[in-house]
This record gives sequence, structure tokens and C-alpha cells, in this order.
Amino acid sequence: MRRIIGIDPGLIVTGYGIIESAEDSTSVITWGTIKPPVKESIHVRLSVVYDGILDIIDRYTPNEFAIEEAFYRNNAKTALVLGQARGVAMLAAAHSDLSCAEYSPRKIKLSVVGNGNASKEQVQYMVTSILKIERTPDRLDVTDAFATALCHLHQLETVVV
Repeated sequence: MRRIIGIDPGLIVTGYGIIESAEDSTSVITWGTIKPPVKESIHVRLSVVYDGILDIIDRYTPNEFAIEEAFYRNNAKTALVLGQARGVAMLAAAHSDLSCAEYSPRKIKLSVVGNGNASKEQVQYMVTSILKIERTPDRLDVTDAFATALCHLHQLETVVV
């Protein structure tokens, strides 16, 4: 049995989704967001992300951890802040004795949608369909986190075959 936590890191919103896979079935364990107070200084917000992920790991005991890699577009400052959020999330995984698998946004989209340039809405649709979620999560951060966990599961399945 695999219990995978997927993380879509951010300092405004960090999305998470936990799935469990056993034999031929995959089910949803939980999902949600961590929202650090935006008016706080960055070190406080990073601490909220770290503590939130540790709490989720302690509560739901995943045995695998997958996170979206940072991507750089035109804004270096955004990439740096995202990198800091990724860092504390990965530190929480390390402190919980979980190895950390990283996947690019393109690889995640390709794995879940079949198109590396898929929109967030297309990812949301496919995640909801694959996991048979009756009530679609309101936040794209959550469906991106689930997509990261599913990508990790797919990578493991192709290696095991």
C-alpha cells in the first residue's frame, strides 16, 4: 500500500492532497490548503507552511512525498519565494523521514492529462475524474497537489513493470 502526499508549494497558498493506492484502486484520503497570514513577515509565513505540512504528515502518515518543482518564467523574485516554500516543505518531509520526489509542472501535466501544456482547469478536470471526487476541490492548488501525487504514482508504476 502506498500513501502519497502531493504538495503544490506557495507562500500565499500551499495545496496538499493525499492519495492511497493498493492493488488496482486509488482513493482520496484528504486534501486542503495551508494559508500563511499574508501580512506576516516571510520567516513567519515559512514557519506556518513548515508546521502545517508536519501536522498533516503526522496526522495522515503518508509513506511517500511528492512536490512540484519550481519553474522560472519572467519573475525571479516569484521563483525565489516559491523556492523558499518548496524548501520548508521538503525539510518537513526530511524531518518526517520521507524521501522527496520532485516533478516539473510539465511532467505532472503530461502524466495526468496527457498534455504537458494543459491548463490548470484541464488538470482539475482530470484529477476529479481519475480520483472520482464527487465535490471538486475549490482551489486549483489542491488539484495541482493531487496531480503531483498521481504523477508520482504513475512514475512508480512504470518503474515496477
